[in-house]
Amino acid sequence: MAPGRVQPRPHRTGPGLSPHIGQVAVVGAGPSGLAAALMLARQGRDVVVFERFEQAAPVGAGFMLQPTGLAVLDDLGLIPRVEAMAQPIDHIFGREARRGRVVLDVRYADLHRPRPALGVHRAALFEVLHNACVEAGVRFETGREIVAADAGRLTDARGVSTPAFDLVVDASGARSPIAAALGARPRPLAYGALWATTPWPGPPFDPRALQQVYSGAARMIGVLPVGARPGSPARLATFFWSLKTADHPAWRAAGLEPWKAEVRALWPETAGLLETLTDPDQLTLARYGHHTLARPVADRLAVIGDAAHSTSPQLGQGVNMGLLDAWSLADALATRSELHDALSAYARVRRWHVRLYQALSLGFTPFYQADGRLLPWVRDHVLGKVSRLPLSPRLLAATVSGLLLDPRPHDRR
Repeated sequence: MAPGRVQPRPHRTGPGLSPHIGQVAVVGAGPSGLAAALMLARQGRDVVVFERFEQAAPVGAGFMLQPTGLAVLDDLGLIPRVEAMAQPIDHIFGREARRGRVVLDVRYADLHRPRPALGVHRAALFEVLHNACVEAGVRFETGREIVAADAGRLTDARGVSTPAFDLVVDASGARSPIAAALGARPRPLAYGALWATTPWPGPPFDPRALQQVYSGAARMIGVLPVGARPGSPARLATFFWSLKTADHPAWRAAGLEPWKAEVRALWPETAGLLETLTDPDQLTLARYGHHTLARPVADRLAVIGDAAHSTSPQLGQGVNMGLLDAWSLADALATRSELHDALSAYARVRRWHVRLYQALSLGFTPFYQADGRLLPWVRDHVLGKVSRLPLSPRLLAATVSGLLLDPRPHDRR
């Protein structure tokens, strides 16, 4: 279909579906956008996803689906498809490099209702959600970089506008120009991370644990099992290394060998994994910024995922928060007949959960990614001990799982 020629289909209505919200445009084909598109299509709405790349595809390495995100996929009936490619994660474990002191020890068995997380490669979740969207009749307009939304009408980077939709869902990520027009101003964080997908290294690494090693707060290394890509039985890991974004050019100029020697000195067991990294281009630099939209809705517009709230990945909530956004928006649209009321309900339901985890992520980040010695000393000598106090294990597990102030009804948790 030629750019600018997409036409909304005639209204479709289903049981309880408002006839006033029939045509929906979703901007962005990441996990949040695809989940929202799928939910709204299953409600009987006509959904079009606009994607800036010529072919919709996942961007990034592996991540953890927490119990909150898994609950959303439960509702969609997609858990078996995801589990077929994913790796259960029971444990998050971190230690400081010099003395081996345990700094972080979180077990999902400590939850009130124990449920392991899943380590997932982005390609696996993308395939499951994308295929489900196609099955549900979602249409895709690729090669369309949307730069503005006004009263339901989208405008792309070439100045071509679409007909007006009843609702636009912006899921285009932390650098969304649509969210910027609502006041989103991400504050760049000094530290980012280098990420790479590698073959699963095997022993002594625990296939059911995210393992991390820290040297102060300036060096963090992690190995996360992420299951397999679609169509391949080979098990994979996501390897990451904390790095100041300003230092990335110097890192590339120095070559891999000095860096590998530093990693091996801090964590000797990574030697075999490092042998699979032979080109700097195998490691992608992720840059992070922090922002929270005061109100993620406007006229015929809802903003979800990183476009509405982004931060560092310290608590591993990014994709899960986006899935909760999609669920909350779809629920609000299904239970309110007027769009204004539904959008207000979505913003209200997500407000405190989003603000809590944005604050926690921003507060925890300096203990794991920062210059100086005081905060890592507190982390290593105080936080580790506090985490072993009575009730702390359950609180830590609930925090990492995203369950504090969970917006879903209690009977669905």
